[in-house]
Amino acid sequence: QEASHRFALPTSVSGGAVRQENFVLSTSGTDQLKGVLTLQGDALCQADVNLKMPRNNQLLHFAFREDKQWKLQQIQDARNHVNQAIYLLMNRDVSYQFKTGSEVLKLMDAVMLQLSRARNRLTTPATLTLPEIASSGLTKMFTPVLPPDILVNFYINLNKLCLTVYQLHVLQPSTTKNFRPAGGSILHSPGAMFEFGSQRYEVSHVHKVECVIPWLNDALVFFTVSLQLCQQLKDKISVFSSYWNYRPY
Repeated sequence: QEASHRFALPTSVSGGAVRQENFVLSTSGTDQLKGVLTLQGDALCQADVNLKMPRNNQLLHFAFREDKQWKLQQIQDARNHVNQAIYLLMNRDVSYQFKTGSEVLKLMDAVMLQLSRARNRLTTPATLTLPEIASSGLTKMFTPVLPPDILVNFYINLNKLCLTVYQLHVLQPSTTKNFRPAGGSILHSPGAMFEFGSQRYEVSHVHKVECVIPWLNDALVFFTVSLQLCQQLKDKISVFSSYWNYRPY
């Protein structure tokens, strides 16, 4: 329930719209990429990004269009899994009596599966290919429109909200004899190649910034504690079951 409360959409004091939380993303020691993101529940409703181009120090600025929001599917899925775990536990009459240890074990297994899935959605970001990032709806979220040599990706990793910006350069036909398209990855490295829209590209620079979301940190702690409690209950049931099965008559 504590984990579930962290995913409950926080409302403002007046009880109106869901509260917005602002996060500043930056990396110590470099100011090449900075971002200010506004999180509203499981949706990024505003993003303001500044990128200083390494070659010429030109400053690129792009922000979400006012009519756009970007759903963070990882948070949405984690919330659904923890709510399913709560449902499994509460979906009984208050006077219900468990009859056997195996019935309890079966319930604990089902609850632990949902808790593990919730935790895994936060700890294991999706692996994406560069063409998948290039064709993502995220590229159409910004104003001004992202230049063709810039790719952007947002994801959750543990308790952090991460922003990655890839700078690309076009591969000339004369250099494509060594072309090896990169596979799926959470974070691609400079030198990764891909083909998109009949054009071949190589990643020249990768910029990543992140920030901690405190309530995600809390949720991960509660997932761990919940799973430990479930396992402890399973262990106790197993001890009593083995005693019952092997007692002398």
